[in-house]
Amino acid sequence: MNNSIWDVNVELAMNVAIIFMLFGNAREAIACLTTRWPDIKGSSYALARQICLAALEGTKSNAEARAAFEAAADEAGILKRN
Repeated sequence: MNNSIWDVNVELAMNVAIIFMLFGNAREAIACLTTRWPDIKGSSYALARQICLAALEGTKSNAEARAAFEAAADEAGILKRN
């Protein structure tokens, strides 16, 4: 199982209280996607789940998982932009 840390964290603005959370690997991303994700679950959400799970299995890269997670967060409107 691939538990490698991503090169760059993904930072999301969660909840109405604007809590910023950092996600640094596919395992953390999957936990967020399955337990903390807002109601906006478009095509990027489904793809992020698929790619992050594949990254944990070692069939997709960490870079692919991070990019998919970031795209889903952007689609949901929770990606924190620096």
